[in-house]
Amino acid sequence: QVQLVESGGRLVQAGDSLRLSCLASGRTFSRYNMGWFRQAPGKEREFVSTITRSGFSTFYADSVKGRFTISRDNAKNTVYLQMNSLNAEDTAVYYCAASDSSVYSIDPMGYDYWGQGTQVTVSS
Repeated sequence: QVQLVESGGRLVQAGDSLRLSCLASGRTFSRYNMGWFRQAPGKEREFVSTITRSGFSTFYADSVKGRFTISRDNAKNTVYLQMNSLNAEDTAVYYCAASDSSVYSIDPMGYDYWGQGTQVTVSS
């Protein structure tokens, strides 16, 4: 198993930047594809970004492409989400997730472990 703990969420103004972190503990971090998802009030959880085990490949939802950057540091067991040019539509609880599959996924069902989430609120 792997345990995931997100941090970095807070209240920001539109146009600001924010970096989320997700620290993993337990099994070898580098064996997992990692993803970020978010869930706004009254909405389903949606894919934001994913990064493969080595960090070589990354994928983004169209809504965040060009504004968000996912990265990972396997030596620190941490995955990051750098978020720039934030707007009110980015307001949500952001979740970090780990997938034991060899294939990356944008579907929440493709992930085996989840963190507790961190709240990001963007004020306009």
